[in-house]
Amino acid sequence: MATGNLGSVVVAVDGSEESMNALRWALDSLRLRPDGALVVLHVQPPPGIAAGLNPGPIPFGGPKGVEVPAFTQAIEAHQRRITDAILEHALKICADKIVEVKTKVVVGDPKEKICEVAAELKADLLVMGCRAFGPVKRMFLGSVSNYCINSVGCPVVVIKGT
Repeated sequence: MATGNLGSVVVAVDGSEESMNALRWALDSLRLRPDGALVVLHVQPPPGIAAGLNPGPIPFGGPKGVEVPAFTQAIEAHQRRITDAILEHALKICADKIVEVKTKVVVGDPKEKICEVAAELKADLLVMGCRAFGPVKRMFLGSVSNYCINSVGCPVVVIKGT
């Protein structure tokens, strides 16, 4: 599928091997314009999800809804470490290829943020992996790739897992 007319390709990566396979596919199969860029995108879960794991309320009439800053900060720091590890792994995969690679990290719901970033960057192509969840798991968790296929304004290549 080599083409020399792609200016912006977004590859969404997470902690899965399927997303890294999608990155490998993009690097091996696509040719960008000389001024083109490949953007490796990672979406961190929103802090609200992590903060939802906040310790329980203080008993016996203590204040309600009190946030524990150290707990929230620890969760956010851990999310940053996860993001750093994912991007470091992705950049190692890119290291042997002669292509300009940019990284972008956003926070939010992955399916929505991937589509937003692809639109913002005027992506010519979105490449992503698919974990191939079974029908029951997909019903509860949803399918990020399916959402993006139906919502993003550019072509999408989905590299299926095994």
